Amino acid sequence: MATRLFRVNLGIAFSSIAGQLLRTILTIIIIAIGITALVGILTSIEAMKQAINSNFSNMGANTFAIRNRDADIRIGNKGKRPKVYRNITYDEAVAFSQQYNFPSVVSITVDASDIATLKYDNEKTDPNIQVDGTNENFVLTSGYALSSGRNFSPQEIAAGRRVIIIGQDIVHSLFKKQENPIDKVINIGNAGAFRVIGVLQSKGNSFGFGGDRIALVPVTVVRSYANLLGGDWTYTISVLVHNPNLIDMATSEAKGTFRIIRKDKIGDDEDFGIVKSDDLSNILISKMSTLTIGATVIGIITLLGAAIGLMNIMLVSVTERTMEIGIRKSMGATKQIIRNQFLIEAIVISQLGGLLGILLGLIIGNIMAFFFGIGFIVPWMWIITAVIICLIVGVVSGIYPAIKASNLDPIDALRYE
Repeated sequence: MATRLFRVNLGIAFSSIAGQLLRTILTIIIIAIGITALVGILTSIEAMKQAINSNFSNMGANTFAIRNRDADIRIGNKGKRPKVYRNITYDEAVAFSQQYNFPSVVSITVDASDIATLKYDNEKTDPNIQVDGTNENFVLTSGYALSSGRNFSPQEIAAGRRVIIIGQDIVHSLFKKQENPIDKVINIGNAGAFRVIGVLQSKGNSFGFGGDRIALVPVTVVRSYANLLGGDWTYTISVLVHNPNLIDMATSEAKGTFRIIRKDKIGDDEDFGIVKSDDLSNILISKMSTLTIGATVIGIITLLGAAIGLMNIMLVSVTERTMEIGIRKSMGATKQIIRNQFLIEAIVISQLGGLLGILLGLIIGNIMAFFFGIGFIVPWMWIITAVIICLIVGVVSGIYPAIKASNLDPIDALRYE
């Protein structure tokens, strides 16, 4: 009996919705906007988290870097600025690579340019290529791999040979006729010609970590330009530890070794930063909590407006259907039946808005996931949360109009028009 009555009320709800289609559609759209903001932004955040974890996991859990700044990422005007220390010189970086005795691989890197333009014949790249000066160990410590060609040799690094390893974006920009890039000569801005000896496997471009828009040249070549231009450049030391379980021990050993090289006094803090790959990923992910809170607040505010709109449309519906309520009551419908009829109608409208919002949110969020190279994401927790929120909106918005309808006097209702 209860199931049959529910089906009847559900049918009446859909008939009423069809009868006041414009107002219902507007209310559904308002609810959908709130749910889209909630599901869309949170799906995008989940995609960004997965992209962050993917990018830093490529570096490996057994890597860390020594830099002239602390491991911190400042978003907007909030939070403290990371400490910046005096630059790490080339001689200090080389001394570390020679004196660090822990089982590991050490690379030395300097950022030569982030806006370089590379040319080959009549083709050239956009001015957004990252050029790094490195030694022969950078490919290992950074999580890259070669798709063709070879790595730098120690002799090429020592002699400052004009050779280059390029990323996939550079290959696609300069070699559009599918030529083999190996042994081709390309130019880097005003720095002159370099012979291609290797091509990196694709790594994707995100969060500004080089990705496929990267070109590697011997660090000694970049150093010669720094000396010529009088630049005070800082070098980054990256360490790949052979045994991931010894990463903390390796970090402590590196700190002690580099303190001696930097001549830090006993009792003083070190004037350099040691950053592990998971440190940066955890910092980035923790910063996203603000975005999560913001998305939730936006969704709640929008849904509050939708709840008010839904309550108004239900009150109008009660007024317009006063005679219908009187007829149903005169035929034996109880207060409970009338109340449930209008309550179900409000819930149906809110759930329709929720379903539309979830669909739009998933589309928007997964566009962001596609941008970051992440597979299709379905945030079940937030979808279930959205359904529950819409149910609450429907109940809260519909309960007062439903009670008002159920309390109408049947005689007065029949004489309403």
